[in-house]
Amino acid sequence: MEISKKDWKLFREKLPLWQENYMAQLNKEYIALLSSEDKKASEKFWELQNRIKKDRKHPGVIMEMSKSQAIWNIVDLMRLDVITYEDLADFSDDLKQAIKMILDRNRG
Repeated sequence: MEISKKDWKLFREKLPLWQENYMAQLNKEYIALLSSEDKKASEKFWELQNRIKKDRKHPGVIMEMSKSQAIWNIVDLMRLDVITYEDLADFSDDLKQAIKMILDRNRG
């Protein structure tokens, strides 16, 4: 399925906000990791380094954008709990139905 021009434009507008929100959540997790009292400073440092190395490749942080992959990008963001159906409220019904169909088909 091809994404409409309107949905493509909306996706490009919303993605940076979605990613910003996701990275804010990551920052809270990093703060909790660094604030824990049950680990040595070196353990926290290396655990944080490994988390950032892994997280920086996550679609919630960085994503290659193309119109032909936009629907699959949205599906990935939903599967990874970066966004929810509520975040798709402004998108067309066709796009929302396509996303729901893909997610439902892959769940069961």
